Amino acid sequence: MYRFLVVTDPETAAGFRLAGVDVVEAAGIEEAGAILPDLLYRDDTGIVAVNEEFMAGLDPKILGKMERTHRPILIPIPSGAGKGEGIGYVERLLQRAIGSNIVVRR
Repeated sequence: MYRFLVVTDPETAAGFRLAGVDVVEAAGIEEAGAILPDLLYRDDTGIVAVNEEFMAGLDPKILGKMERTHRPILIPIPSGAGKGEGIGYVERLLQRAIGSNIVVRR
């Protein structure tokens, strides 16, 4: 069975732990950028939810590689400082998965 992981800042990590989710804390964008590529090569990880602020700061090459992999699936989660950049990523994921463009509206 594959694991569901959340990569987020220390302030929101406790809430995810209370919900029973495995959490990897990152103090900032640089630390998250170092953690995420390693998750690509883990056999037990199925879904990785990432603070959208961290995801927006990822190197485009790393993000592109993560988008092309089938597992783990990378999903942005809203952060208090985020501006909704994750919506476009979710739309691209849906288009790749089902072959049609789905527009996500708030």
